[in-house]
Amino acid sequence: MFDNKGSKGKSTKSIRDYLDPVFRFHIVTWNVATAQPPDDVSSLLQLDADEPIVDLYIIGLQEVNSKILNFVNDMAFEDPWSIFIMDTLSPFGYVKLTSVRMQGLLLLVFSKLCHIPFIREVQASYTRTGIYGYWGNKGGVSVRMSFYGHLICFLNCHLAAHMEYASQRVDEIERILDVQEFHGNSSPKILDHKVVFLFGDLNFRIADHGMHFLRETINNRRFHLLWDKDQLNIAKKKEHFLKNFQEGPLRFKPTYKYDLNSENFDSSGKKRKPAWTDRILWWMKVDDQNETEEAREQQKTEENTIEPKDPEPPITVIQEKYTSHMIYGISDHKPVTGTFILEMKKLQTTPLVSLCAEGQWSADQDALITYSVLEAFSSSTWDWIGLYKTGFRSHLDYVTYVWVKDDEVSSSSEAYQVYIGMDQIPVLGGEFILCYYSSNLQCIIGMSPSFQINESCVNLHENQSFAKSQDRPVLDPKDDF
Repeated sequence: MFDNKGSKGKSTKSIRDYLDPVFRFHIVTWNVATAQPPDDVSSLLQLDADEPIVDLYIIGLQEVNSKILNFVNDMAFEDPWSIFIMDTLSPFGYVKLTSVRMQGLLLLVFSKLCHIPFIREVQASYTRTGIYGYWGNKGGVSVRMSFYGHLICFLNCHLAAHMEYASQRVDEIERILDVQEFHGNSSPKILDHKVVFLFGDLNFRIADHGMHFLRETINNRRFHLLWDKDQLNIAKKKEHFLKNFQEGPLRFKPTYKYDLNSENFDSSGKKRKPAWTDRILWWMKVDDQNETEEAREQQKTEENTIEPKDPEPPITVIQEKYTSHMIYGISDHKPVTGTFILEMKKLQTTPLVSLCAEGQWSADQDALITYSVLEAFSSSTWDWIGLYKTGFRSHLDYVTYVWVKDDEVSSSSEAYQVYIGMDQIPVLGGEFILCYYSSNLQCIIGMSPSFQINESCVNLHENQSFAKSQDRPVLDPKDDF
């Protein structure tokens, strides 16, 4: 395992050993080579019963089918990969937080439902690097967020291919980090965030070695003999902006290039050399790594300071797993996953809004929603409250919604009430939840406890009448007429 300073060693800590709360992030990168989703990704997402619970899934795909008809359809509706992963994760209590797509690049972020009100300032961005920056077949897509008050960014890249373009790949990373921007003053650039995860088909190759040596070394699992010739490792030593990016040891087979539906390296006429093209790196703000030590020194030297400024609590990042998954054969790339433990103090512990459903709900009468603002935020006339069935897949999965301003019926300094008409309430009832969506923050900032909507009395009566109308006397063939 590697901690945020890159030290090696097997971690003996259990979850209870950490002083601050810990969160588990699971990152997936996979060049899917325009393939449709496989039948099952349970092992890829660590959904087996004996695996620890993941708090956030970050899934970066490259070469998602982006032919014109597919791409236009995916823009109007969810693409097949997003639907497939939502359907896989939602039964386990995960909600799609956001996504961003640029042609074949797709980045998806899923969260456990309990964290949703504490994930704020969600934004997405992208940078094209294909055909001199005009084409989006190569480049980077990113999602940034405030996670319990800590600014974190996830960057999914697909860089230039082929052995001879290593320097171009380095230039593309530098350009993406430099030009990609977010709204607001807190962290306008990628490296303004506290923690950055960079992953994708980075396309770096293994230089110098011939095919025979490569295959012999890989077959004998002597991967360390290849690390010094890995182009990304070489670049990290030379390029100043890459030196603080960290990566776990490459103790798995190179992930490119394979024959489809097999574990055999490329047997075509081209016989591409094996390479670790698919990578997961992380970066921490240098000031953040050293702020605790600096704060102590400041307190020692500044004796006349009346109220020394408390340093912002740091984050500890530990990579728990870093591996490839050889069982997946739909692409010439094997997927790579990295599981990280983040230890951090919760800087935000109260949702911005609390909500509740007033009284008994059914489609036989209008209903009221009461909400209170617990912490100040920039509200908008475009804010809305959605009604969701429990187990919903994303914030767009609402059954219905109401505008918080247009449908407001009463307000006070402590609470607001919003009207919802009975024609909007599901007739069949069931278990539901209310969520307040902030247009300015682009996220859900408050959720109600789950509650029951009763089946409509009118619907019950109609069902009973229909059932009676279907009743017929049973005729015995022996009866005489």
